[in-house]
Amino acid sequence: MVKKFTFNNPIPTKAVVADIKASNDKLLYFEYKDNSFVYTMSDSACVYGLGEAVRGINKRGWIYEGYCSDDPNHSEDKRSLYGAHNFLIVDDKSSGGDRFGVFFDYPARITFDIGYTDSSKLVVSVDKADLDVYIIEGETLREIVKNFRAIIGMSYIAPKWAFGFMQSRWSYFTKDDVVRIADSYKEADIPLDAIFLDIDYMERYKDFTINDERFPDFAKFVSYMKARGIRLVPIIDAAVKVEDGYDVYEEGKKNNYFCKDENGDDYIVGVWPGKTVFPDFMNEEANKWFGDKYKFLTDMGIEGFWNDMNEPAIFYSEKGVARAFEEIEKYKNIPLDANTFFDCRDVFSRLSNSQEDYNSFYHNYDGKIYKHNDIHNLYGYFMTKSASDAFRRNNPEKRTLLFSRASYIGAHRYGGIWTGDNHSWWSHILLCLKQMPSLNMCGFMYSGCDIGGFNGNCTKDLLLRWLSLSIFTPLMRNHSACGTKDQECFAFGDTESFKNIVDLRYRLLPYIYSEYMKATLSNDMYIRPLSFDFEDDEMAKTVEDQLMVGDSIMIAPVYTQNAKGRYVYLPENMTAIKLNNDGTITESEIKKGHHYIEVALDEVMFFVREGRCVPLCNRADNVDSIDENTIKLYGSGDSYELYTDDGYTTTPTLSNIRTLTK
Repeated sequence: MVKKFTFNNPIPTKAVVADIKASNDKLLYFEYKDNSFVYTMSDSACVYGLGEAVRGINKRGWIYEGYCSDDPNHSEDKRSLYGAHNFLIVDDKSSGGDRFGVFFDYPARITFDIGYTDSSKLVVSVDKADLDVYIIEGETLREIVKNFRAIIGMSYIAPKWAFGFMQSRWSYFTKDDVVRIADSYKEADIPLDAIFLDIDYMERYKDFTINDERFPDFAKFVSYMKARGIRLVPIIDAAVKVEDGYDVYEEGKKNNYFCKDENGDDYIVGVWPGKTVFPDFMNEEANKWFGDKYKFLTDMGIEGFWNDMNEPAIFYSEKGVARAFEEIEKYKNIPLDANTFFDCRDVFSRLSNSQEDYNSFYHNYDGKIYKHNDIHNLYGYFMTKSASDAFRRNNPEKRTLLFSRASYIGAHRYGGIWTGDNHSWWSHILLCLKQMPSLNMCGFMYSGCDIGGFNGNCTKDLLLRWLSLSIFTPLMRNHSACGTKDQECFAFGDTESFKNIVDLRYRLLPYIYSEYMKATLSNDMYIRPLSFDFEDDEMAKTVEDQLMVGDSIMIAPVYTQNAKGRYVYLPENMTAIKLNNDGTITESEIKKGHHYIEVALDEVMFFVREGRCVPLCNRADNVDSIDENTIKLYGSGDSYELYTDDGYTTTPTLSNIRTLTK
């Protein structure tokens, strides 16, 4: 079912854990020539995958790049975002053609031209053809995914509390700010499981430090918040501040744990703390060293982290700044016209994340020296591995929350991801919806987006509609940027509507957690396009704004402003479940076909497949207080297979399933 084809001298990425010998046969499906792999598509072929990317579920018609990129503007013209997930499924079976999956295991920049230049051609190009190509076959789309996931290893499993609703902002600057957020949610009677700490909790943005003025007695505060049912989740950035006397910097410098320039000196760049250096996560000793640093916070009671800026993001390099000042001198005594003005303006903006910088530092990986750009996509992956391995060493029986911004396939074994710095745009509700199944295909099960949008100013109606989608994503976090309008659920005056929707997340959580665990433990997908469940339904292939969630649910969220409802396609008879604005639940049977469904701003509707059930329990203030004894089954089926465990230990098994009946 899986064949491996090796070209030249691949750099080992450790994305694939199965022992698969390279085939001597001719490469299947693709023609290879001049560092490009070409497949000819029929007009009806669909192409799925690529994980975190812009545009549709079907990837045809655009050109994408696998290159981890720090880019806060997720517009349709972008080719890459924070993750590089080089797995595709080509499905042309309905026309009598091919159906297969393909993984290009290549850690540098890779381009996927999927019918962009030539509508009939899928062209995958690399600069240097040193890579492994895996062809994955199966009878169904889901079987192809399962066969792929079997060779890359089981996905990360988050602790159960991390499936609750979580609140974040850049930044809650002080202990009092955090208490105010917790108090405001409590006063509004809106459930909450975690509050996130962005970079300002640190002492001058230094990893593994606490600003004692803003957060005095931090360990005591962590314990106090947990007693209130709320975990604190701090951020960790990839770059380490250059500062004499700072223990993390001093240890890393002494032991040569930082990335080097061409002369063997530590490569210095600028990020949040000013001058910084990058830990060489590819170096096994440095990787272990950095991971063990998280113990500084876990010893204070911290049970979750988010890793950021690990593409890695670069604001500037010292050499780049010097070049910029030299260049700006050229414009000093000349009149700026239409051409020179824009060049002058962009001199300093070009400093950030420059290719010249990425080509100027080096890693020590498995005893060999690699230029960063040759293994660029592994950096965030190995940072996540660093932390995850340390958690397993230092507390092997406990699950720790961990998710990252940058990633490559393989990182899915160590943590989840969020989709980065989106905007408070209606179109980004839809973008989140389309990214989720593609991420599941690539193994990233614990995923979600910044609810309400990170950049820009969120409105009440936008946040309500966004929540109505995100109550179904495993990671459910409201996050916003410094300088934007407050977008906590209590910030818009009327809290009752927000309370009902977030309450529904907790009422659904037995189903969400159960389906997530069953899918993860069997290498299946928790969130899927309709076409993965209804392969013979040609209409299902064209529906890109509805998703299957678990075994029983189909969702069709409203994502346009001022809409009173939306058109929905039902590929079979289903039961519509509506959360009414008074908190009650109603059921109605709807026939297969096209329907206009009214869904008010403060309501949520989802659909249950024919013959299936969904368990809903009573509302709860947090995950730990959910009472599964209050579960009631909804839908036309008679029973439901509920997965349940303690939610914290690291040895889950599919034997933890019991049958619930009406």
